[in-house]
Amino acid sequence: MSKVTFDTVAVLGAGTMGAGIAQVCAQAGSRVVLQDLNEPFVQKGEARIRDFLQKGVDKGKVTAAQRDEVLARITTATDRAAACRGAALVIEAVPEQLALKNGIFRELAEVVAPTCVLASNTSSLSLAKVFAGVAGPQRCIGMHFFNPVPLMALLELVRTDATDQATIAAVTDYGRLLGKEPILVKDSPGFASSRLGVCLGLEAIRMLESGVASAEDIDKAMVLGYGHPMGPLKLTDLVGLDVRLAIADYLAKELDHPGFKAPELMRRMVAEGRLGKKSGQGFYRY
Repeated sequence: MSKVTFDTVAVLGAGTMGAGIAQVCAQAGSRVVLQDLNEPFVQKGEARIRDFLQKGVDKGKVTAAQRDEVLARITTATDRAAACRGAALVIEAVPEQLALKNGIFRELAEVVAPTCVLASNTSSLSLAKVFAGVAGPQRCIGMHFFNPVPLMALLELVRTDATDQATIAAVTDYGRLLGKEPILVKDSPGFASSRLGVCLGLEAIRMLESGVASAEDIDKAMVLGYGHPMGPLKLTDLVGLDVRLAIADYLAKELDHPGFKAPELMRRMVAEGRLGKKSGQGFYRY
């Protein structure tokens, strides 16, 4: 195994993304602390990791010993400061609320070592605003993972004007150790992935809304015609219509571009609770 760039990692937020991030970091050999607000949250995150690894064991892709080794590297915590104290890397994966993220990093910058890298998993928010007023801006960076984290190859690294080359190099090396293919983009609304992906998804919804084709056929066009692993409507269901609507509204405001204006169909579905896979119904039934 290659030398671990960050031997101790704190992951803040034990939801789907946070649990996945904790898992891949532990698989790479790091000691990981998975933190969330209360014990039920961290227990649920830990269960997600255990279940994912067990599926690998059941399919013969992971041995029982490997599963146990990964789980042994992960501990949980509810005290954020205690979880991050001593970490070489902190990865934040809390809800997409700018004030929440900024407050966390302002707090942690005073707790962790000056050499600790601070990373946000935000999919679209301005990193300059996420890290505004945070001590040591040169060690701040975006690490945007994709769901499901253990399976998706892309890692979008987002640099601010203050991020130094040493931080970029260390995080790039670590991303490759995680089994990811890092890309580097500058801090701009939606970065590369969300800006392109959301735009495509919104246009697919507009096509469905105007009766161009069924959801199945719109998705099939992109899967079979363009080689996408998943159609834009099914992907929107997976991400969550509410999540994509919030990103669309943010990008429409920041970029002042009509392509990011959310269709009425999308707003209506969110209002009715048809959020996609997590609610059991979106453009498809689950």
